[in-house]
Amino acid sequence: MPGLLIIAHAPLASSLKAVASHTFPECGRMLEALDVSPEMQVEDIEAQARDLLGRVRNPEALIFTDVFGATPCNVAQRLASSVEGAQVKVIAGVNVPMLWRSLCYADDSLDMLVARAMAGATQGVMQVATSRPQNQAYKPGANDQNQHHHQQ
Repeated sequence: MPGLLIIAHAPLASSLKAVASHTFPECGRMLEALDVSPEMQVEDIEAQARDLLGRVRNPEALIFTDVFGATPCNVAQRLASSVEGAQVKVIAGVNVPMLWRSLCYADDSLDMLVARAMAGATQGVMQVATSRPQNQAYKPGANDQNQHHHQQ
């Protein structure tokens, strides 16, 4: 079971961990979060991230970051590259569906968990219809013998 670490701009990481704990109360032992605030030095971020990674690695871990190319992602890349054997992988663009999907399949291998996380992230982003329930077109009189014109 790979451990999970979120490294993101403050307060996203701790907020995502709170959302995860709300839905998966037992996830606290396998999930850590590091909020990166603007005043933090890169060396401090990396030291804290390395400590948190050491807590969750078993021996594999998946690190989530918010934005590719930003400081949290750069730190995650350095941490992952410092571990031999590709036992730590990094995904940028963390969102709630990605995190929940990862927690649902936490017993999968690291490679399978990466695939499931990516699928959860992309399948969780969609346009939601707001005009009619279940996207039904409004047809006055259709299936409404009493002409109430309400949607069912």
